[in-house]
Amino acid sequence: MRPNAILSSLIAVWAITVPGPVLSAPGPTPAAIHKDVVYTSPGGHDLSLDVYVSPQASERPTPVLVYFHGGAWWKGARPENWKGFSSYLSAGFSVVTVGYRLAGVARAPAAVQDARCALDWVGENAEIYGFDPDRIVLMGTSAGGHLALMAGMLTEDDQLDPPGCSGPPRPAAILNYYGPADLDIRTPAGARHPSVARWIGDGPGAAALQRKLSPKNHVRAGLPPIFIVHGDADPVVPVEGSIRFKKSLDAAKAPSALYVVSGGGHGRFQPDHQQEVERRVLAFLRSHMVLTEPEAPGS
Repeated sequence: MRPNAILSSLIAVWAITVPGPVLSAPGPTPAAIHKDVVYTSPGGHDLSLDVYVSPQASERPTPVLVYFHGGAWWKGARPENWKGFSSYLSAGFSVVTVGYRLAGVARAPAAVQDARCALDWVGENAEIYGFDPDRIVLMGTSAGGHLALMAGMLTEDDQLDPPGCSGPPRPAAILNYYGPADLDIRTPAGARHPSVARWIGDGPGAAALQRKLSPKNHVRAGLPPIFIVHGDADPVVPVEGSIRFKKSLDAAKAPSALYVVSGGGHGRFQPDHQQEVERRVLAFLRSHMVLTEPEAPGS
């Protein structure tokens, strides 16, 4: 079956499967937890995030991971707790998990604007929570991976930032876990993919907006380092899209890495694969000086 046919037949899987972050090794507990912090209120609709402060924040400003959940832009929610991010806490990160407007509340580009506002909030509140504003890492799974890419790749010149959220800081790195880099996903009959159509709509400006919201169209030199994780048996977002995205980043001389998980589906990788992803992600962040601590023996 062709990849696009698989996408069409398994749209329900994309809608239902909202995998969490890959990294989940045991580690320390946060120094402080701040739940349901409102970071913006577009149209009077409060949007919240949760903050899990690094145990090292009392000693020095820490890197901060900003996480966007998946769910095809129309469902899902930020994780209920920090436990899926314990490896990041162990590495010295604080963690921020973000809620954003889903398609039933507001169509595109609302979720992208919310992601940009969340990045802006992290920069504005860095001193309060002990974040290092020069070491912000954006991460997302599935549709959240797409939002992480858009939040980190856009600039003010793209004119998508809403009033009050202009000028978010440049992230130090972006981690995209099996998110689509190209929204021009087609069914075998040539129709737009239902999840994309649901989120973007089908008005006269839909095609242009779809192009503007595809990360592949924002590739250029000078981007933050981008790490891509993708399973080669992903039936929902085919790995070929990430391979093409990596090639375009290479052509632009934009720093990036792609790790293809052998036999991996749409997240929920086997434990040994999860550990290898973890090792590679942390090594990537060290190589780009996001993490400056020495690597622990045996890691």
